[in-house]
Amino acid sequence: MSAALPVFPWDTLAEATAVAGAHPDGIVDLSVGTPVDPVAPLIQQALAAASSAPGYPATAGTARLRASAVAALARRYGVTGLSEAAVVPVIGTKEFIAWLPTLLGLGTGDVVVVPELAYPTYDVGARLAGAQVVRADSLTQLGPQTPALVYLNSPSNPTGRTLGVEHLRKVVGWARERGRERGTVVASDECYLGLSWAAEPLSVLHPAVCDGDHTGLLAVHSLSKSSSLAGYRAGFVAGDVDLVAELLAVRRHAGMMVPTPVQAAMVAALDDDDHEQLQRERYARRRAALLPALRSAGFAVDHSEAGLYLWITRGEGCHQTVAWFAERGILVAPGEFYGPGGARHVRVALTATDERIAAAVQRLGS
Repeated sequence: MSAALPVFPWDTLAEATAVAGAHPDGIVDLSVGTPVDPVAPLIQQALAAASSAPGYPATAGTARLRASAVAALARRYGVTGLSEAAVVPVIGTKEFIAWLPTLLGLGTGDVVVVPELAYPTYDVGARLAGAQVVRADSLTQLGPQTPALVYLNSPSNPTGRTLGVEHLRKVVGWARERGRERGTVVASDECYLGLSWAAEPLSVLHPAVCDGDHTGLLAVHSLSKSSSLAGYRAGFVAGDVDLVAELLAVRRHAGMMVPTPVQAAMVAALDDDDHEQLQRERYARRRAALLPALRSAGFAVDHSEAGLYLWITRGEGCHQTVAWFAERGILVAPGEFYGPGGARHVRVALTATDERIAAAVQRLGS
């Protein structure tokens, strides 16, 4: 292996999980963003209808799926000028992010920039490729370095922070200017783009950000959150048509194919906005219940203007806060999972049933 991998973060929560699980009314697990709501019937039906598929699926995805992705990005997020050839389905976006540096041919001597507080898989993917990781939120932190890959994540996991249009434009312009000779790829993880509460996040492919020029840009989209399809491993990447073609060529050699029934289910999910809106309303309801309860319990809520998480602190070490929640039968994620800057925060997920959210609210008030 090209670089040693860190301990899988959630393996370190065994003690807190045991304490929380001993609560007389059971655990409320708010530590992982795992969907709990049922898959919409129309998506289940599409999966079943395509279940007789004996042949290999196309790595590029069906023409129908690519068209649905292009239409959904335009309809839901205002992305225009996107070619169907600039879309490729992926086996869950975690898989794609973990292998993106390798798929791009990065290795020793290449720099991958990740946010200071970030989804751990950005770092893991760079390590797998043998590349160097730099944590930076500001371009001035990079000095003379010319990174091969820059990750954006807006809305952020874990903080729920959104990046404004001027920030996004600055990153895109900087990457194109700095990477003129070698080419700096900007990969924007947009899995939470449809979950906005107090801000309006934009895709890196939106014309207000890139002026309709998708060169050097990749937008990563997941159906895990918007359609509760985490179990289907359904996602796609879109953007620079030449970059997507390069990724597709490598993925074909590696046999990275999304199963045909899952592709059919993705079409159903992307074509229907009603179920997505219903899911958004569920998360909004849970957020509205948890937010005041956490504040009343003495926590400050930072950022958290979009996405599936509340990023909270009361000025103590994150593991002390995790233990406090565990004593009340609630499991949360320590902020240090996402980088050193999270050492005094914890992440609280909105992904629990209404009944479990209500239980958490009651426990926080007792």
